[in-house]
Amino acid sequence: MIPAYRRACRKLIGARFFNKGYAAAAGALNASMNTPRDMDGHGTHTLSTAAGSPVPGASVFGFGNGTASGGSPRARVAAYRVCYPPVNGSECFDADILAAFDAAIHDGVHVLSLSLGGDPSSYFDDGIAIGSFHAVRRGIAVVCSAGNSGPGLGTASNLAPWIFTAGASTMDREFPSYIVFEHRKASPLGRPPHKSIIKLKGQSLSVTSLPEKTSYKLIDSAKAGFANATTKDAQLCMIGALDPAKVKGKIVVCLRGISARVAKGEAVKQADGAGMVLANDASTGNEIIADAHVLPATQIKYSDGLRLYSYLNSTKNPTGFITTPATVLGTKPAPFMAAFSSQGPNTITPEILKPDITAPGVSVIAAWTRANSPTDLAFDLRRVAFNSESGTSMSCPHVSGIVGLLRTLHPEWSPAAIKSAIMTTALEMDNKGELIQNASSLPSSPFGFGAGHVSPARAMNPGLVYDLGDADYLDFLCALRYNATVMAMFNGGPYTCPGEAPRRIADLNYPSITAVNVTAAGATARRRVKNVGRPGTYWAFVTEPAGVDVTVTPSILEFRAKGEEKGFEVSFQVNNAALAKDYSFGALVWTNGKQFVRSPLVVKAMA
Repeated sequence: MIPAYRRACRKLIGARFFNKGYAAAAGALNASMNTPRDMDGHGTHTLSTAAGSPVPGASVFGFGNGTASGGSPRARVAAYRVCYPPVNGSECFDADILAAFDAAIHDGVHVLSLSLGGDPSSYFDDGIAIGSFHAVRRGIAVVCSAGNSGPGLGTASNLAPWIFTAGASTMDREFPSYIVFEHRKASPLGRPPHKSIIKLKGQSLSVTSLPEKTSYKLIDSAKAGFANATTKDAQLCMIGALDPAKVKGKIVVCLRGISARVAKGEAVKQADGAGMVLANDASTGNEIIADAHVLPATQIKYSDGLRLYSYLNSTKNPTGFITTPATVLGTKPAPFMAAFSSQGPNTITPEILKPDITAPGVSVIAAWTRANSPTDLAFDLRRVAFNSESGTSMSCPHVSGIVGLLRTLHPEWSPAAIKSAIMTTALEMDNKGELIQNASSLPSSPFGFGAGHVSPARAMNPGLVYDLGDADYLDFLCALRYNATVMAMFNGGPYTCPGEAPRRIADLNYPSITAVNVTAAGATARRRVKNVGRPGTYWAFVTEPAGVDVTVTPSILEFRAKGEEKGFEVSFQVNNAALAKDYSFGALVWTNGKQFVRSPLVVKAMA
């Protein structure tokens, strides 16, 4: 993405590494640390997702075959390596992250995609927040991952309002592989047992498969451990916990958790098992991920796991078989939120909704390094050109690619305007016309999907945008009561905060609107929108959060020219404190009959 590039290289035009902060903690570094070369695949995968060139015939062991392309396929890319093997629990150090920001700003990039993050901290103590602030001031859009600490509330990271924060959701492509078994139910006296064939759908990218319709004995891993292994270790299929005398030739049912999903299959393989069924626990719900397992295997959702365990516990000699994986498109419902995707509310500034958006982050196929296996596990010696990965690290570059497209289409737009265009045109409904669900098949919320699932085509012509500039962000920091030293750090020099009428956090011109601790007196939030389309009139329509009355003043905005800005105020009045004591959600939509500019409304009454 650097404008000045050498004609000898038309795609990757720069690669640097930054490790002084890491070296201070780790000590002497080997040669693999002193290079920008990707040794584990994460950077290759994310970079190619954001801006990789189209490559026909891309697949993972033949699955998902098609043309792979990054979101901005004609963009040039520069790589900045800042993360290394863990030392004292850390892989990426602020000193290296900030050095990379400085280099990228100097190099003149247009978009920065950061598939990394840490525990939330105050913005003045957050290297990504500081570095991204200076990048955004120079017109560089910064997109970051929300984190993989879901599904609990308040787990999202990269919370600063100048950062575009992405959660992860599924797409309508699956790699189904079924566990099939015959279930017999008792019939009335004198009649033979009722037989039914049960097919539980899982997902897998297993290279090897078992003979179709050849039944194998099934065993619960909790009953397959060595005598000296704990029941929990056996149930989780930890390496070395399974007894070959109990496992050999059988399909083992393992519980998800603690160890890597593929490592559980390796534990079964080491114990001479024929295959594995990986059952989700309650926390991971319906989130099933297609992995390149080392033996015939499939992963099933929590409710199906309960059915399978019931069969194992009620049948004397349970048997079944695993079908060969396939590639299926157009699956429903899609998207739904990944269980791992970190959620809001924002734990630093609750008035700013995070994450901002969601994008595909489950079983994403993209380029991979041949320096590492597809599973990133030491026992796996396989090498691939493309790999399927899951995480908000994967959703982040999807958004970055879309940002790059809009940057090309509308070079005059600020990073905030681009963010607004993507957020206000996002979709909160799935392909069944229902609200996007979470991994437990329950309705999700803006704390999960932000403004919704990305819709690139709609974002190209949003109609109106919520724009922000340097002064807006600096006054936001003033509203946090940051002292002169901190303000100078962000501003690059002294900055005088407004004295008589300081800005309120609630009035930051953000594309989503959040009101917290609303009292009986009510609350307000001020916004302004810029017309980036044709002249015309927009009307406000509100879906009110439960227990809250919402008023928009004025409710009609007339724009006579492109670039014209209009302000409005949103008022919140709690009419049912019991309903609004927890967060409740609604939406404000400005429409001219063609464009629909939607902002999430999030309200919480004073406890």
